[in-house]
Amino acid sequence: MPIMPEHRWLYPIDWPELSRLIRFGRAKGRCEHCRRPHGARVFHLGDGRWWDADRRQWRDGRGRRIRVVGADVAAIVRLTRVYIACAHLNHDPTDNAPRNLAALCQRCHMIHDAAEHRRRRWYNAYRRRALGDLLALLDGLPTIGARQGVPRGTPARHTA
Repeated sequence: MPIMPEHRWLYPIDWPELSRLIRFGRAKGRCEHCRRPHGARVFHLGDGRWWDADRRQWRDGRGRRIRVVGADVAAIVRLTRVYIACAHLNHDPTDNAPRNLAALCQRCHMIHDAAEHRRRRWYNAYRRRALGDLLALLDGLPTIGARQGVPRGTPARHTA
């Protein structure tokens, strides 16, 4: 997955090499959670079950062999290309220890990051609401230097 430009400074300068080492050296080009192969087009049922063409068997979302029970699998099967990316398991891009990195396909990566994405969505919505409340409050404050509570045309009272 491409790194967002505003987050690029969080990653080490050798991130492309480190990512390649994890994805193709350690994981041998397969997702470390479900074992889908990088770059392959796989048939899947949309719920994590997929056809492993190398072993000629169905696998579940964790890469275990399963038996697909159903009369018409061809009617619900879909085809997708698998891309393996290097993911930070603790969501901290500054922690690049091998135990914190995993080679994940797009499905496993989204499942792994779901809680973090929910947290960020909540935080951004909360921040926007707070900023909106602040701007609404500032909109209701008097302008500096303006007289308040005196209708126009009313002469100012001077007390001596």
